[in-house]
Amino acid sequence: MASHIVGYPRMGPKRELKFALESFWDKKSSAEDLQKVAADLRSAIWKQMADAGIKYIPSNTFSYYDQVLDATSMLGAVPSRYGWNGGEIGFDTYFSMARGNASVPAMEMTKWFDTNYHFIVPELGPDVNFSYASHKAVDEYKEAKSLGVDTVPVLVGPVSYLLLSKPAKGVEKTFSLLSLLPKILPIYKEVISELKAAGASWIQFDEPTLVLDLDSHQLQAFTAAYADLESALSGLNVLIETYFADLTTKAYKTLVGLKGVTAYGLDLVRGTQTIDLVKVGFPEGKYLFAGVVDGRNIWANDLASSLSTLQQLEAIVGKDKLVASTSCSLLHTAVDLVNETKLDDEIKSWLAFAAQKVVEVNALAKALAGQKDEAFFAANAAAQASRKSSPRVTNEAVQKAAAALKGSDHRRATNVSARLDAQQKKLNLPVLPTTTIGSFPQTLELRRVRREFKANKISEEDYVKAIKEEIKKVVDLQEELDIDVLVHGEPERNDMVEYFGEQLSGFAFTVNGWVQSYGSRCVKPPIIYGDVSRPKPMTVFWSSTAQSMTQRPMKGMLTGPVTILNWSFVRNDQPRFETCYQIALAIKDEVEDLEKAGINVIQIDEAALREGLPLRKSEHAFYLKWAVHSFRITNCGVQDTTQIHTHMCYSNFNDIIHSIIDMDADVITIENSRSDEKLLSVFREGVKYGAGIGPGVYDIHSPRIPSTEEIADRIDKMLAVLETNILWVNPDCGLKTRKYAEVKPALNNMVAAAKLLRTQLASAK
Repeated sequence: MASHIVGYPRMGPKRELKFALESFWDKKSSAEDLQKVAADLRSAIWKQMADAGIKYIPSNTFSYYDQVLDATSMLGAVPSRYGWNGGEIGFDTYFSMARGNASVPAMEMTKWFDTNYHFIVPELGPDVNFSYASHKAVDEYKEAKSLGVDTVPVLVGPVSYLLLSKPAKGVEKTFSLLSLLPKILPIYKEVISELKAAGASWIQFDEPTLVLDLDSHQLQAFTAAYADLESALSGLNVLIETYFADLTTKAYKTLVGLKGVTAYGLDLVRGTQTIDLVKVGFPEGKYLFAGVVDGRNIWANDLASSLSTLQQLEAIVGKDKLVASTSCSLLHTAVDLVNETKLDDEIKSWLAFAAQKVVEVNALAKALAGQKDEAFFAANAAAQASRKSSPRVTNEAVQKAAAALKGSDHRRATNVSARLDAQQKKLNLPVLPTTTIGSFPQTLELRRVRREFKANKISEEDYVKAIKEEIKKVVDLQEELDIDVLVHGEPERNDMVEYFGEQLSGFAFTVNGWVQSYGSRCVKPPIIYGDVSRPKPMTVFWSSTAQSMTQRPMKGMLTGPVTILNWSFVRNDQPRFETCYQIALAIKDEVEDLEKAGINVIQIDEAALREGLPLRKSEHAFYLKWAVHSFRITNCGVQDTTQIHTHMCYSNFNDIIHSIIDMDADVITIENSRSDEKLLSVFREGVKYGAGIGPGVYDIHSPRIPSTEEIADRIDKMLAVLETNILWVNPDCGLKTRKYAEVKPALNNMVAAAKLLRTQLASAK
């Protein structure tokens, strides 16, 4: 039996690619330097998989930013604003699309299905002149071959590419993106032809949209696309890879009926019901790439259970046609457990990162082929048993408190309109109040201070002094800019989830457990291994310190329970909602302590609420019920005069706007600028929103500085659909990743735009 890996992390075990990218963007290193780092990482990844015994090793899963942007480059689908004039797409055009530049904004970025990874959304229309403009897939295949590794080149499938795209600005929203299939398939054929000429024997098309709720027209597009490609694919083994959920019966029938296809990749971790479809009918002579090793979490595989699943499947598809695989790309997990020097041995024994998952996949393949590594399986079984019985996992008091939540919906006693009136009397804010989302730039000096404190190189006294000085600097800057509701800038935090997890029980932390979020941005998700509680206050000292430095309202800054859950590696031994309720109770304690300390505005970020939405509509209602309930638990006990804010990041919120309203926050700040103000269309369509709302007025993920006039124009568009008395003015997201040279002028222009609109509104009365 053979083994296969869907995809692998790109950043490197110690974020080598991140630092190379940022050095290149800062003009401190050359394109050649960046390419050398990338080539070394690719070589190491291919060698590692080959040494582990993996038969089907992927290529072209490496990316300098995002695999969908790579597909856009391959197809030459560059929006005209970037001034690309044809030829092979270089770094200038590629990174301008991803990040924007001094004169034009970036393309929209949104979440990749229900993960915390982001992709750059293609902008398409009837006038796009597609052309073969990036030979990356072929180049990487040849590169691996020159190193003695025969790989499976991976392409984003043509139908998923179009279904993940959006109509470009100026194109009718009703434009059928699938109508572009005949225009892009000739380019896919060129790529396929070059791969065949280079010696490829397999090719993998990632078609993850097959797991979504698709209509018959969309499913027919898959049938048509692969029928068109059939002759070009002749002579190649073709794998269609799906992941992240079950397939519907119709989608499964469409998949196994595709012409010219040799193999089907199925996620059997999140798609447990798909096995039933395989049992009912699997096409004779085809390969099944069985995704039994979880690509999205860090728990060691239950090898005995997975082997049993594979044995069941072997009886259906045949021994020589079954391939052990990961459930999806390992992009979504950390790189290598070997680099974790501070995790204790017990917890470490429960875990497997990408490198370990590669070994697990091959161990399963060998076991099914009659070459079972008895010692490896025995150690795995012992670790599984240890985790189930460990007293560190269970806290009876927490379980009792969470169980007691049943029977109440935990709403605040007064409606939002009355609360806003009470808050305005206390806060006395102007029309169109200005604020920021929380974090301010994290300078090298600030990072050094935190690093040295963690390493016990400076005293706690020196650390506190340095952080207080940074807070004072941020407070003074906001007062100088005349921002209305201030933040302390979060200088004590490296990461919004990690910071809280470090202070909650039931969490473990890694040293190098980095996962790519987008571009060079990496996060280090905490590991929730047990019941969660808050031993002591987490933010009260810093928020109180910041409030003592100003007469203006200072926001207490917290991360909400759903976001902590969705941005962590979550225990898989109980339902996710039970863990979320435990976190909600811990955050509730913190909210009430902040209020007692005199903090009148408290922001509870739920940046990741939307991304946790299940991919299938039939599962939405249950998720939204417990997710929204968890948020309400956190703040149900505060006074009417305490203003509760929440913030949400990049995503399409339009389909869950009623759940957002049901969160019952006093003010919500939300992404808007990079998605062509898609959010505002909800209000144009008549949704009534009575709470405060701050749709972001500029994109902080780009270094570009918007003008006062541009921001004023955005605010004007908001005022066309939102009441003046509920609109807030703020950036899209936190400012941590930006430099002060970008932040100061951008915020200055934002405040100036708000004042300009206030003057216009006053004179219009």
